[in-house]
Amino acid sequence: MVREELLHLIDYHYWARDRMLAALGLLPQDLYEKPLGSSFGSIRDTAVHIYAAEWIWLERWNGVSPAVPLEVEEFPDVASLRARWSGLEARVRAYVGALEGDRVNERVAYRNMAGVAAESSRWTMIQHVVNHASYHRGQVTTMVRQVGGKAPATQDLIAYYRERGL
Repeated sequence: MVREELLHLIDYHYWARDRMLAALGLLPQDLYEKPLGSSFGSIRDTAVHIYAAEWIWLERWNGVSPAVPLEVEEFPDVASLRARWSGLEARVRAYVGALEGDRVNERVAYRNMAGVAAESSRWTMIQHVVNHASYHRGQVTTMVRQVGGKAPATQDLIAYYRERGL
């Protein structure tokens, strides 16, 4: 895996995230927070989980292993989530953009949320962040439909590539 491929994946990740957030921004607050019995309860909880997981991974890449998850209450609405995510996006883009040469293949040691030691290559962790988000964005799309909202525009990777002429 080379940095340029990872940069495309990161671009895709934020392109798809923006489509999800656009759809969430149209929901009334009560539907955004409505318990739906999904993996993380509500649309908000699932969207915050995507953000929080990305934050945890970036912290690990920078030598910090968080042991406590972020609180959903830190993100009361879509606007607050969008604002925080913009800052995180800048940090992730800077991190991936700075990976020169074989640094993408280097292994990074960290502790998972349970405190168990683990180690993975940078490129696999970056791919995981993108894949993890895709999985949960699919759940968000289903939940938006369940509450009668307008589903996000397509978030398929091939749609991103076509749009970019790749």
